Amino acid sequence: MRPLPRHVEALIAAGLRRRDQGYRGRFAPSPSGPLHRGNLRTALLSWLEARLAGGEWLLRIDDLDTPRNRAGAEAAILADLTWLGLSWDGPLWRQSERRGLYSSVLSALRHDGRLYPCRCSRRLLADVSAPHGDWAVYPGFCRQSQVDWGAVAGRWPSWRLRLSAGPIAWQEAAALVPVSAPGRLDGASQVGDVVLRRADGFITYHLATAVDELTLGIGTVVRGEDLWSSTAAQVAVMRELGAPPPAYAHVPLWREESTGQRLSKRSGAEGLEGLRARGLDAAGVVGLLAASAALVPPGSRLSAAELLQHLATRATAAQERTS
Repeated sequence: MRPLPRHVEALIAAGLRRRDQGYRGRFAPSPSGPLHRGNLRTALLSWLEARLAGGEWLLRIDDLDTPRNRAGAEAAILADLTWLGLSWDGPLWRQSERRGLYSSVLSALRHDGRLYPCRCSRRLLADVSAPHGDWAVYPGFCRQSQVDWGAVAGRWPSWRLRLSAGPIAWQEAAALVPVSAPGRLDGASQVGDVVLRRADGFITYHLATAVDELTLGIGTVVRGEDLWSSTAAQVAVMRELGAPPPAYAHVPLWREESTGQRLSKRSGAEGLEGLRARGLDAAGVVGLLAASAALVPPGSRLSAAELLQHLATRATAAQERTS
């Protein structure tokens, strides 16, 4: 593609240099409600991976989708992480404060002919994409249509990335827990042209996240396996920007024991408030989270710092046995 704006190129280049200088991870919750215990476990695992590698752990608030944001949720997230002893490095990043950067990237992709307007309704896409399961593959109805970026009957189009042909691949690796299948999906049949700007004007998660991973120098992303398939969309954006993706560790979800359903904010899954109501202090919660990932025996009580030391000692002993 044509060169990006100079300030964007400089930010991506600086981010990639930071990535090369050492481990750099992140936790990126959305302020749509309190963190449930599955979110908290992912935060703990991400923090541990970064600290065991002697690296940095950044905190980013993914708050672009303002209709979903809830008052007080960001403050509650910060309080929960602090109470558990999960300290982050550097400033708190908010996607809502980086809209100008995302818009610059979006504009560059559009002017280079990498985007096209799409006027397909949600109902139409739901009908044709139903057989694909969790990830709806866009069938390309508007790909060859006449390009018209204006409103029609009062409705603006969404903007889709014209995906390049070929597979989309990424590395899956983690030190602490098993991860998902190797990252590889066919762009045309398994991913499809991805929306980067919604019809209501909101920049999408895929574009913002891809730009953030690059410009913030993120080298490893630890997150739930429910996001595995959506990784391809973000990697596709990075590919269009001429930059390699980070490594990923999509960890198993923590599910309800009685139903097998995954935990979610929407269903009101238990968070710190409920765990504290059960009489658990920070050491008890850290022990519960770590035991659910088979890092310590059930019933363990320890701080995040003590868990980190325990795992570091265990890793050193394992290296000595194999050397």
